Amino acid sequence: MSRVFGEMRQIAFVVRDLEKALDYWTRTLGVGPFFVMRDIVPDNYRYRGKPVPPPRISLALGFSGEFQAEIIQQHDDKPSAYRDYLAAGHEGFQHVSSWMTRAEYDRAVPELIRSGLSVAHEGAIPGSGLRFIYFATDCVPGGPLYEISEAKEPSIYPTMMKIRDLARDWDGHDPVRDFAALMR
Repeated sequence: MSRVFGEMRQIAFVVRDLEKALDYWTRTLGVGPFFVMRDIVPDNYRYRGKPVPPPRISLALGFSGEFQAEIIQQHDDKPSAYRDYLAAGHEGFQHVSSWMTRAEYDRAVPELIRSGLSVAHEGAIPGSGLRFIYFATDCVPGGPLYEISEAKEPSIYPTMMKIRDLARDWDGHDPVRDFAALMR
């Protein structure tokens, strides 16, 4: 548990080819199934504290035990922490995330900014209002960014737990699924 950010719930990877990464995770590592949101554009997006045109991304969520794996591909060159990571010659592990309720998020963000942390980027998942913010804690070689999100909100947390539960019983079939199917 991070005494600054809370319990780590997710490890995330930024890749150039989502399909190739999903094949690796599901076939080579045996982790899955993954649930994919394709071509999403965050709402209320800000990069380094300034409103800018948001990136178009696809992301996949899966679980290994209690830990969520997220895989992200950015499809354009709009400003983002993902683009910065790839432009620096990296691919793979980029950030960890803690999940909060909206009230916890509203308390934590101003405190973290007052503590001197700078924001890499922030926004909300379209249609859900689920906010996320990435703090630029990657100031040492191999250091990740740290995200907090409102993933403990009642509107999304049961879906996250459903993905976790489906992973427990996964037999290897249907390794990549549409996230929207979970919401039906």
